[in-house]
Amino acid sequence: MGKRLIINCDDFGQSAATNKAIMHILGEGKASSATIMAPAPGFEEAAAWSARRKQPNVGLHLTLTSEFEALRWSSLTGHPSLHDDAGFQYRTVKEFEQGSETRAVMKEIDAQYRLVQKAGIRISHVDNHMGSLYGMETGRSFLPRTFWKISRWGLPSRFFRYIDKEDPLLSTLSDIERPVALASGLADTFGVPIPDYLLSHPFVKLEGETYESFKQSILAKLYRLPEGVSETYVHPGADDLWSFTNIPNWEKRVWEYRLLFDEDFGYTLRDAKVILTDYRYVQEHLNRPRVRSALRLVRELLRK
Repeated sequence: MGKRLIINCDDFGQSAATNKAIMHILGEGKASSATIMAPAPGFEEAAAWSARRKQPNVGLHLTLTSEFEALRWSSLTGHPSLHDDAGFQYRTVKEFEQGSETRAVMKEIDAQYRLVQKAGIRISHVDNHMGSLYGMETGRSFLPRTFWKISRWGLPSRFFRYIDKEDPLLSTLSDIERPVALASGLADTFGVPIPDYLLSHPFVKLEGETYESFKQSILAKLYRLPEGVSETYVHPGADDLWSFTNIPNWEKRVWEYRLLFDEDFGYTLRDAKVILTDYRYVQEHLNRPRVRSALRLVRELLRK
């Protein structure tokens, strides 16, 4: 299989500045895919562009949170348990996990899927804004029901099978191996193809960090890429005064946009023998036998 990398642009449809960056990236083929936010203010622009071009690599970014003080949105279904006192989706994952009703979450997920389909987009895969469905804050996971829905849609999903020991986020979470094994086993049992690894990098601008130091950290990661299919995500943003003023860490988003067009990035992909791939490959090659997966999952559940 070699070293295959999916580069996904998260937050398509969040704002005009995000859309500008992602449309440029997809138009030039500098990333594998993007995932679109159905409730966000820039959705209509992003959806119209994707449908007009018959863009084959736009997925669904299931969005249950609205984190920025200056850029808020509400759910599509309007259920009260999905909103804070101001009438917007919760700003944090913890608030969402604590306040939402399960039935309302599932109806909202359905509504977002239907809206993206209705817009004329052939959905390539499914992922989740801020990991709100994973149960990372309180342990209340919506993944079993979500995987069931994704299996009915016949799509691959962003989750992961293994933990890269050098990942700056996942490798620091205690006792994560078994929950990941159970969740990936559930995806296999439902027939939802997933990548092998999910690779993160700090979302915020670190103290003393510059574009060059950020770039070098990503280039080094390309040389250390594990065998198999990995996904990493970026949050590209165009140079935009309002966004710089109102959205935290916008400069980092501009760096991520710039990085994908940087000649050093392209050279390193080639030099490290990294194959840029997409979720079509995941769907075609990473399906696992469902019955055998179910038996493995039962054994894992029975293990102390």
